[in-house]
Amino acid sequence: MKKLLIVAVALFALQINAQDKKENKKELRKEKMEQYRNMDSKEIAALQTKKMTLALDLTPEQQSKVEQINIKNADLRKAAMEKRMAAKDTDKKLSPEDKLKRENERLDQEIATKREMKAILTPEQYEKYSKMSKRRGNKGMRGKMKGKKGEKKEHKMEKE
Repeated sequence: MKKLLIVAVALFALQINAQDKKENKKELRKEKMEQYRNMDSKEIAALQTKKMTLALDLTPEQQSKVEQINIKNADLRKAAMEKRMAAKDTDKKLSPEDKLKRENERLDQEIATKREMKAILTPEQYEKYSKMSKRRGNKGMRGKMKGKKGEKKEHKMEKE
């Protein structure tokens, strides 16, 4: 009986600890978003370019070209965020057509950025950049893929 009670208390403690970590991540994400909201596009682009310089070992010439791309992208993201916030304040829901249009615009911009980056970076740098982009892109998909895990495994089995 004592062992059962100890196991139950241990499981309860682990459950509480796991919930705290999730809440901390949400708080950190909100703080980071607020911090970026208060920065201008050039500051955001400079930070992003420095991170890319460290990861990809960019030359000074590449740095300046990449920074221009990052400034343009930061301006576009800021404008999109302002638009979303304005729509959120008015409680205006996007229609499916508007959502599709917004997603198409985002994907077109992503394609254009990839083409520009491919022209600037060496093949090795571009490969590393693609992996970085893919990893960053997958972060947002974590919650959306929960229901599809079984399908994913089945698909892998068919390939083998």
